[in-house]
Amino acid sequence: MKEEKKEYNPSDVGCNNGNYFGMPFTPEESRLVLVSAPWGVTASYGGGQSYAPDAIINASTQLDFYDPVSRDEWKKGIATIPIDYSIQDADSLLRSDAKKVIKYLEEGGTIFDSSMLSTRRARVNMGSAEINCKIYEQTSEWLNKGKLVGLVGGDHSTPLGFIKALGERYPGMGILHIDAHADLREAYEGFRYSHASIMYNVLKEVEAVSKIVQVGIRDYCDDEVALVEASEGRVVQFDDYLMAAARFEGKSWAEQCDEIISHLPEKVYISFDIDGLSADNCPGTGTPVTGGLGFNQALYLLDRVTKSGRQIVGFDLVEVAQDDKDGEWNANVGARMLYKLCGLILKSN
Repeated sequence: MKEEKKEYNPSDVGCNNGNYFGMPFTPEESRLVLVSAPWGVTASYGGGQSYAPDAIINASTQLDFYDPVSRDEWKKGIATIPIDYSIQDADSLLRSDAKKVIKYLEEGGTIFDSSMLSTRRARVNMGSAEINCKIYEQTSEWLNKGKLVGLVGGDHSTPLGFIKALGERYPGMGILHIDAHADLREAYEGFRYSHASIMYNVLKEVEAVSKIVQVGIRDYCDDEVALVEASEGRVVQFDDYLMAAARFEGKSWAEQCDEIISHLPEKVYISFDIDGLSADNCPGTGTPVTGGLGFNQALYLLDRVTKSGRQIVGFDLVEVAQDDKDGEWNANVGARMLYKLCGLILKSN
């Protein structure tokens, strides 16, 4: 006798089937597909970002699906594209080169002191460029099929190819960038596609992006401030302390959100670095920083973006790090923010 397929019950025990949230949907039947980028070669402090997609998948089966912000949006289908472990393999090979370069620089050397260091840097840069192309191809494939796409990192270098793919389809789009860092450094530590250079590379390589609105930043340098000032309004920053000071003096978070959103064009890409949240939400992330947004504070901002009538055209969630010492807290928080991002992009489309 042929066994009947068990009907999917979202209130049942989460199924560890290799998909985000244990959902049963195929890419073909889903409105949204999630592409993973297990890459963290240029991490300059903590590590583990290349293992984040698997860690988030494992943690995500513990979620319940009721969401008052985006109720029942998951029913439109959220599919998991199988993780391309060749990316993780490349990460493992090149991470040793990157760490040697970083260590030498931190000890006072320069990249030009040694031909071997220059070779190691070149290998990392070449490998990073190849990953950018691979992510561009993977995300383009699903965009061409009419799917919404979200990217799960990995470190913050990983979305560049995806942003390029979206830029071809949505000229004039803006980026809402939630992060502790401005990520506007040029070739940080000698790595052209560093996690600390993602928004610099977007400015230089993705002309279609008309605006980058940065929220929650609180760890950035004079060179990055100078680049913002020279951008003629293409980059707008909302410093974490200055936002907090305004709230202390009576300005509501709702008012601040409206001011942030006013700078965004109609089409919006969300780049969400988990360290944009307060460190209690992500103690094991690569570069945790004191201060930051609360989970619900960030969610309120994102929800208000959709309520403003703007369309979310894509998103990434990056810098979640697998950290066995924290009881999987980073992956737990990452999985929950990922689910909120999925609901919001489905809701806005």
